[in-house]
Amino acid sequence: MHTRARTLLTAVNGTTGAGLLLAWLSGATVRRGRDGVLIAEGYARRVPAATCFTVGSVILTRRTADWLLDERRTELFHHESRHAAQYATLGPLFWPAYWASCGWSYALTGSYGARNTFERRAGLAGGGYVEKPLRPWMARVARSPGQRRARPGS
Repeated sequence: MHTRARTLLTAVNGTTGAGLLLAWLSGATVRRGRDGVLIAEGYARRVPAATCFTVGSVILTRRTADWLLDERRTELFHHESRHAAQYATLGPLFWPAYWASCGWSYALTGSYGARNTFERRAGLAGGGYVEKPLRPWMARVARSPGQRRARPGS
């Protein structure tokens, strides 16, 4: 998605406003990032525990904007920017969809991010997530009927 379109859509759908409000409530300082993204540095609330997270076109980080914009964190910045594009597409519906995807991922793997479609589409590794195998019971359910072992006595 083009950065101007993303910035406009997240402004119109109110999610960037929500991100700026959250930044203000947390005492973070907002700076311009790149590619139409704002960075709220110094986010100090305990929740969420992540170093960075995105609301609308605002990336909130516990660190500084310079830390996030450093070339060593290019993938993290791009990961968070992809979340801004998701907000542009879904608007406020992003929140329930994201949390439902967290629940699905946790049920499948014990990780909120590994099978979360939003994290996967933003780039798992860029966001610091790792692939996780399915939980054993889920792996059994996921096997096709031809692959299931016959039960003893059947």
